[in-house]
Amino acid sequence: MSLRINDIAPDFTAETTQGSVQFHDWIGNGWAVLFSHPKNFTPVCTTELGAMAGLEGEFRKRGVKIIGISVDPVESHGRWKNDIKTATGFDVDYPLIGDKDLKVAKLYDMLPAGAGESSEGRTPADNATVRSVFVIGPDKKIKLILTYPMTTGRNFGEILRAIDSIQLTAKHQVATPANWQQGEDVIITAAVSNEDAITRFGSFDTVLPYLRKTRQPTA
Repeated sequence: MSLRINDIAPDFTAETTQGSVQFHDWIGNGWAVLFSHPKNFTPVCTTELGAMAGLEGEFRKRGVKIIGISVDPVESHGRWKNDIKTATGFDVDYPLIGDKDLKVAKLYDMLPAGAGESSEGRTPADNATVRSVFVIGPDKKIKLILTYPMTTGRNFGEILRAIDSIQLTAKHQVATPANWQQGEDVIITAAVSNEDAITRFGSFDTVLPYLRKTRQPTA
């Protein structure tokens, strides 16, 4: 069965570049981003892992841990880290999961059950669908899923923008409009009456009967 938003993120135990982790325990009471890769020593993924390393501090500010996964053994990840440093200038200090038996890729519906039980002999094209991003909340539920083709590098600034929206809208009864950025006006949800909106937000603009905008809450 495929995973959907608001499903509980499947728990698992796996070996990583920082030792064995029990995924839900590793997440703890915070947020997490799990992002996957079809193969080590591939060009686009090399740039992505470096980009995430460069943004790790931004994720940390938001209470978000990051963890990568590649369909290759942990020992191979260690060698790959050197190439990532050479290509991007960043050290990968976050954990990378080794998924040589494809268990996590299957658990997260990135590979079919019949994909086999080993990464040996598989090409990046065989694992092309292992290119997903999962944002997971403190309740261990999936908040966002994105899947990219192998030739398109991921925009992790967009992942940060989405997390800002998800965290804001989890706290307040608001939504964010298209292309919203931190600090811009937000949408008041239909569950909030006009009277309640004045109490909560002070003032608002009615663009359409079903579209009311107000300043981003800061408290």
